[in-house]
Amino acid sequence: MNFDSRAERTEAFVVIGLASASALLIKAPELFGVQIGGEGDDLEVYARNVSLFVLPLLSAYFFWKRGFNTVRAIWLALAFAAAAVFANAFPFELGSATGLLTAIHLPIVLWVAVGYAYAGDRWRSADARMAFVRFSGELFIYYVLIALAGGIFTAITVIMFSAVGLEVETLATEWVLPCGAIGAVIVCAWLVEKRQGFVGGIAPVLARVFTPLFTVMLLVLLGAMAFTGRLADMDREALIGLDLLLVLVLGLLLYTVSARDPRAPVGTLDVLPLLLVVAALAVDLLALSAIAGRTSEFGFTANKTAALGENLVLLVNLALSAWFYVRFFRGPGSFASVERWQTGYLPVYGAWAGFVVVFFPPLFGFA
Repeated sequence: MNFDSRAERTEAFVVIGLASASALLIKAPELFGVQIGGEGDDLEVYARNVSLFVLPLLSAYFFWKRGFNTVRAIWLALAFAAAAVFANAFPFELGSATGLLTAIHLPIVLWVAVGYAYAGDRWRSADARMAFVRFSGELFIYYVLIALAGGIFTAITVIMFSAVGLEVETLATEWVLPCGAIGAVIVCAWLVEKRQGFVGGIAPVLARVFTPLFTVMLLVLLGAMAFTGRLADMDREALIGLDLLLVLVLGLLLYTVSARDPRAPVGTLDVLPLLLVVAALAVDLLALSAIAGRTSEFGFTANKTAALGENLVLLVNLALSAWFYVRFFRGPGSFASVERWQTGYLPVYGAWAGFVVVFFPPLFGFA
């Protein structure tokens, strides 16, 4: 038995243990009468806490993998404990906007905390933060593939058992699917770590395929909005859709930056990310104009204020991204400056999300 195989087996046992613990944690609220398949309060409790069932354990995996550091461990423990308090101690009204905002923004805050654990002692390094961006992209790909395969397997299993007169649908929906979905996050993280770069090879392909597609779609959207005269007159659903689109564009931009060799000279394909950023910047400005119009007409609400803040945060990122890309094209700037800006700005998203989680509920009366 060589050392490498022993180490790999040990890591596999650690991952299985953490994934199993995460799967059990998602069932823990049932001890207090909160049902995973419930409605109303039960559903909202799970929505606000779902990231707490897995991300602390994912951070523990990275601590085990990178080496334990007492100071970092204390800071992360305090962050997760505070997150649990703010997710559960506030007297949220049923169906409240602030409760929904907490459910949306808390995972963002905690994912930044996971990045802190992932980077280890190199957490101040732009290279380490970019490595975490690549890890996040590969984790997403692995998770989607495993989720699709697991969903198909579960559906076939339920159908086959039903065919012989055994109903296992409740077991599948209340145990297999939720426990598998939450535990798979840690398993996928382990796969990314074990086969680092295995999925990363398709990152440039994905970037080259989806960057032009999103760029064209944004440009066509801007033209359609100008043609229909609905540049600033957008309803709530349209604004939500625009914000989701901008988030996807940001993720694609990060993935594009992470897939590019920073030492490579300027190429023709580098024009596409710049066009994408400029188009997204125009869309963000229109969204801000529409939000400002609706706010002046109907007043501030939790949702509109959160959207306003997020679009302003995006605006700064997109504007400076465009600036650094232009410098890269014109010289003497290098692509490394684009990378440093993107990775250095990531904590800003975490800070804004934390502000929403901590201050929005009391500011808007938990409604």
